[in-house]
Amino acid sequence: MNISNFRVEPADYKADFDDLHAVREAVFIVEQNIPEAIESDSVDPVCYHFIARDDQHEAIGAARLTPDHKLGRMAVLASWRGKGVGKALLLAVLDKARKLGWTELTLNAQTEVLGFYEKFGFAKEGAVFMEANIPHQTMRLQLEPIIKSNRPAPKLRDELVEISEFTTLEDTLAATLQLITKARRQICIYTPDLERVLFGQDEVVEALKQFAISSNGGNILIILQDTLAVRSQPHPLIDLVQRLPSAFLLRSPVEPDDLQYPSAYLVNDRDGYLFRQQSGYYRGVWSPTLPSRNRQLSENFDSIWQRCRPCTEFRTLGL
Repeated sequence: MNISNFRVEPADYKADFDDLHAVREAVFIVEQNIPEAIESDSVDPVCYHFIARDDQHEAIGAARLTPDHKLGRMAVLASWRGKGVGKALLLAVLDKARKLGWTELTLNAQTEVLGFYEKFGFAKEGAVFMEANIPHQTMRLQLEPIIKSNRPAPKLRDELVEISEFTTLEDTLAATLQLITKARRQICIYTPDLERVLFGQDEVVEALKQFAISSNGGNILIILQDTLAVRSQPHPLIDLVQRLPSAFLLRSPVEPDDLQYPSAYLVNDRDGYLFRQQSGYYRGVWSPTLPSRNRQLSENFDSIWQRCRPCTEFRTLGL
């Protein structure tokens, strides 16, 4: 049996712009002869976007949610249709809408794919109309709220913990493990070369593995400066990335300042951080809960992430 190897993930509109529009251009403009002026609109930059990629990191599908609760720009490359990509995109969109607290979703479906949406509960509304010389049908779906967990709600914010210094690799390892195990949905790592003495330690690899498989869709985002150094020798963390590709997103800087950035850090989504002024030394400061510094580093990471490129050097590894 041939099992299609692809993944669906939230897209960053700036970083993934070319890939998103390459899919949409191939499907809407080239295949369906829709004018480019209609396909591209002013609302695109403020939408939630989703992208499907194959195991070579090539974009194969796209979709978006607009601020007015409408699903649109659902597109899958012809060679990938019938392999579950459209279903995976739609499920990701519906999950996001529910998490946003939306109670309904609308779309304008081409009439030839009405059956696809009806399988997911969308109902036809109104008369068929023409758009870009293609018959369309408005459809609406009432969304069920996400069932709340019976577990006690976590604290909104832990008590602040003042900065602690560390001066050894052992201390760095202990702090790193605490930040990983405390994370809920996201971990961000800025590293020169996936430092094997730190991120190759069995305890760290296992902690990241447990986060990846138990965080219910969480992500580990890694900005990696020197991809050649990582490729030059086996690395336990790369082995894990191969086994759990949907949980790990690796990018590499392209701007000189980002490539020469001298520091290294890790932040989680629980206000924790670890910062080393010089990435070649295992001394610095950290705190399990210090929102102000966490926010500064998170914003720095997000800014650089948007300028980075996907680590295509690892395509032969199935990334």
